Amino acid sequence: MKKLWLLLLPIVFLLSFTKVWHPYHVGSVEINYSSKSKTFEVTGRFFLDDLENGLGKKYGGSFHFNDNKYKAKLNEALSKYCQDYFKLKADNKFLKINYIGYEEDQESVNVYLESEPVANPKKVEAAVSFLYNLFDDQINIVHIIVNGDRKSEKLSYPNRYIFKTF
Repeated sequence: MKKLWLLLLPIVFLLSFTKVWHPYHVGSVEINYSSKSKTFEVTGRFFLDDLENGLGKKYGGSFHFNDNKYKAKLNEALSKYCQDYFKLKADNKFLKINYIGYEEDQESVNVYLESEPVANPKKVEAAVSFLYNLFDDQINIVHIIVNGDRKSEKLSYPNRYIFKTF
């Protein structure tokens, strides 16, 4: 029995570093106000397999990053997904959010969004619930940056709201 355990231990260890399985469901969202464009530039970073599974659960079918034949399908689904799972307000006004696109590597995906223009926000509110449709232990680390002032908060399912003043 001890020999079997010693044989299985390295396999379990190696699997913990593959994209097949990871013990934490965490993403990050950076909401950065650009004084030059007067818009919020938003970057969401998520595990590739989690986002594929979240899109599949929401819209049905298969989604595969790192495969060009799925690019149009992914862009369409991500645009809708972001509308459903991300809202942004500045000074008590909901902002229109535009989906810009995504980039992926072997293990993660960056999703890019941009808000309509807004002048010098003092109060920023966001509803961030990416991957809450998939995991009840999802954590999203949210950073809001206005004029170099960075304020961060950890949102754990089901909490989705962040409110910061600048």
